[in-house]
Amino acid sequence: MKIEIWSDVMCPFCYIGKHHFEAALQKLPFKDEVEVEWKSFQLDPTLNPSETKNTVSYLKDRKGFSENQSVQMVNQVSKMGKGTGLDFNFDKALVTNTFPAHKLLHLSKKHGQSSEMKEALFAAHFTHGENVADTEFLVSLAEKSGIDKNEARQVLSSDQFDHEVHQDMSDAQHNGIRSVPFFILNGKYAVSGAQPVEIFENALRQTYEETVAPFKDLSNNSNSCDTDGCSI
Repeated sequence: MKIEIWSDVMCPFCYIGKHHFEAALQKLPFKDEVEVEWKSFQLDPTLNPSETKNTVSYLKDRKGFSENQSVQMVNQVSKMGKGTGLDFNFDKALVTNTFPAHKLLHLSKKHGQSSEMKEALFAAHFTHGENVADTEFLVSLAEKSGIDKNEARQVLSSDQFDHEVHQDMSDAQHNGIRSVPFFILNGKYAVSGAQPVEIFENALRQTYEETVAPFKDLSNNSNSCDTDGCSI
């Protein structure tokens, strides 16, 4: 069963949603049959990757929130994250263009490390206040995950994986995705937002039962014919 997840590194609800989804998945007997594919989505592609902004200032400039509204919002999200076991340090978080981070995620997908890299990028942005558009930081993150640093630097300094990132965002538009996180479950159902663990668990069970379980062969394959002949 395939789960496609659109998200952005700068989205706090994507971080929370990832942990709720993974907690739900661990409860399911068919968890090893689930393939997760992370898809790129940019909340604000207009940001300059050479610049960073404070979260509260960004919310004021981009959303038109007041200082009090911005502080209240980040405090609410921090409290929500703490209930999931996540530390959001918005006073440290550096808002910037996440396109380079998405390129690194596609490189990580090539090496079978996309979920691990997604977690590392979330923690880097929200907890440790790292610049997720900085090439040297991203190269060091790649190296820590076992990816050759020269390959990572080559990807980040070229147009390699640019098409893949843009394709993900085009697919999001085609699927009517306007906000993240957004989960498509085996091409049949969708779940949007950082839903509670129970919602993810129920949605995954229903999707599995309707799209996978009906096609499991429960027979002993006797009294049938195949390309090698018939068994009697």
